Amino acid sequence: MTTLPYTFRQEILNIKPYVPGKPIDEVKRELGLTDIIKMASNENPLGPSPKAKQAIVEAVEKLHIYPDGYCFELRRAVAEKVQVDDNQLIFGNGSDEIIKLLAETFLQPGDQVLTGSPSFSEYDYATHLMGGEMVKIPLKNNRFPLEKIAESISSKTKLIFICNPNNPTGTCVSAEEVDRFIAQVPDSVVVIFDEAYNEYVEDENYPDTLKYIKDGKKNVIVLRTFSKIYALASLRIGYGVASPDLIALVSRTREPFNVNSMAQFAAVAALQDREHLELSRKVNSKGKTFLYQAFEDMNLNYIPTEANFIMVDTGKDSKLLFQKMLRKGVIVRTGDIFGMDTYLRVTIGTMEQNQRFIKALKECLEEM
Repeated sequence: MTTLPYTFRQEILNIKPYVPGKPIDEVKRELGLTDIIKMASNENPLGPSPKAKQAIVEAVEKLHIYPDGYCFELRRAVAEKVQVDDNQLIFGNGSDEIIKLLAETFLQPGDQVLTGSPSFSEYDYATHLMGGEMVKIPLKNNRFPLEKIAESISSKTKLIFICNPNNPTGTCVSAEEVDRFIAQVPDSVVVIFDEAYNEYVEDENYPDTLKYIKDGKKNVIVLRTFSKIYALASLRIGYGVASPDLIALVSRTREPFNVNSMAQFAAVAALQDREHLELSRKVNSKGKTFLYQAFEDMNLNYIPTEANFIMVDTGKDSKLLFQKMLRKGVIVRTGDIFGMDTYLRVTIGTMEQNQRFIKALKECLEEM
């Protein structure tokens, strides 16, 4: 880095800037294409609930008023949904912000954070921001290695992030595994279950992590989001569930008005639309089955998923394949950023999008 006339926190040099899925408008500008589908960022292809969209329209007249910093109506709706008290919830500008708030609350330079690898990059960002030490333990059979993580806990360990289903693999750990794991974690270590994709899960052995909180565990927090199945990604709204004591601590690091009014109104409305939620699940399940069969017909290995995306091993350089797919108007995610150089991560779309993706993938692989 060029020598600068001022000092800065050296810890930030360990932060790798987040690279999001390539935006549609950027591809249009770069390649001059007009017909593009994005299957890179695990977004709900159906878009948000009609009720959520109507709530946003009605909220336009209130844009001059600061949002409710306490998120009262949303807090009441989520508390009813997950069956906890109001003071057991915290809301954030996406669950990403809550990850950052947790790091700001608990980490000092040199403190240790444990997670599996590959997993969600925001854990790295939040840890390095506060000068913490990130310890990544390789996944076992593409799943979080809970036993190894438990064995790695030391006196320096402050936080453990468990992404379940995991991004990017889409795999889950079971209720039995989590029970054994929680029994081994000392109360001084905060365990964060990041469940951004939990509404898509079909596995009957998926753990009910909220039970630990309801049973009085004060070192567990469960994170969820409205960005995925509720399709409110652009509004940035997520929440955490934990003991009142933990919530009170983390809330001290939260900025006032961190959740905008549009997000609050839309999220309340989205929770009321069970029909849209169920349709989103059905579209995802049907699309998953279609893509599995297509990959098998193409003799491509893939990782069975419990989320709304699939990692598929193409046997080719994912960066080169990504560029070829772009030229066909299909945006996917390269696996190299996860250390999986021949994999693509593809979001499960509508059936039309899934069919177009497979057609483009076949053509590109033939060209390579």
